[in-house]
Amino acid sequence: MNYLLPHFPQSIFASGIVYAFVESTIEGKLVLLVLFLGSIFSWSVMLTKIRVLHAAKKQSAEFMEFFRRDRQPLKIFEQGVLFERSPLYQIYQAGCHELCFQLLGSIEVDETFQARIQMAPRISASHMRSVTAAMERAVGESALELESQMIILSTAVSGAPFIGLLGTVWGVMDAFGGIAAAGTANLAAMAPGVSGALITTVTGLLVAIPAMFGYNFLVTTVRGMIVACDNFAAEFSSSLEHRYIAHETYQK
Repeated sequence: MNYLLPHFPQSIFASGIVYAFVESTIEGKLVLLVLFLGSIFSWSVMLTKIRVLHAAKKQSAEFMEFFRRDRQPLKIFEQGVLFERSPLYQIYQAGCHELCFQLLGSIEVDETFQARIQMAPRISASHMRSVTAAMERAVGESALELESQMIILSTAVSGAPFIGLLGTVWGVMDAFGGIAAAGTANLAAMAPGVSGALITTVTGLLVAIPAMFGYNFLVTTVRGMIVACDNFAAEFSSSLEHRYIAHETYQK
């Protein structure tokens, strides 16, 4: 079949993708540019989120080890130990701030903090509900932060194949229009236009497939961390109830 394409240099056919790109129209190249930019954004989000989630999981594990070490729920807050990348720590901070406000009327930590906490009267169940609500808000904020930028990946997964298909349909339409205008219909005339049109669909799939795997992995990881946030909020709330609630008031 080589006699059908005598006017094309043989080196061009070394790579079908290169040949298709060369033969694609201006519109097709614009579609490829959009897909290329989408691929950059999706890979940037995937790599950034993987790094951020890895750091969050690592610091959360360190925080939980510290938190459970001696069962002193306010010790980390009192000592000012920071786990800034841990969503569990953000929930812990919110709970400690509200508890200290309910107990002491202030969230200031100084050398008299421990003595003031021990001397403070226990809070009622209604005050404890304020502490619980503060932690629930922190859980919601942590969930939103963990899920941030995931819309870019979901858009790449669902949108890239359609953008690529649009480029292909447009390119095929132009190819058949050119053939109709020339008045000739043979494989040699059709091949460049169809090949140039198909590259956009291939590129769209190349963008969408890695984004799909990355999105599924990140969604599973984020869901696990959100469950961990809920579990920690419940554990911390229970620990505070045992130490700082006036139980006789709580039972009424």
